Amino acid sequence: MAAQRLTALSRWENEGGNPRAAEPEAPADTPGMTHAEIVLLRVRVISLENLLIAVLSGGTDRQMQAARDMAAVIAPRPDVTQHSLTIRASQHMNDIVDRAVHMRGILS
Repeated sequence: MAAQRLTALSRWENEGGNPRAAEPEAPADTPGMTHAEIVLLRVRVISLENLLIAVLSGGTDRQMQAARDMAAVIAPRPDVTQHSLTIRASQHMNDIVDRAVHMRGILS
């Protein structure tokens, strides 16, 4: 299980803090997002965060710790400077777990 977690977490090297990560190229005929699409995307992210909080609030302490462990290991390779978005993502993951702990207290 630990090996699987490390494999999954290693994928973070290609996000946020890795300036050498290849950016996926959109096909030339792909239009940019409209304001309405961006708003809808924000709504979906908020919905997903709240669903995750609900699921975690009913989860075990081990699951909550696994989420915190994942947040703690989000970092670029040693030779790459930490990126502010990576730092914020890690902090946000811990905030979600904190909110789940709070909801657990309210719901129980």
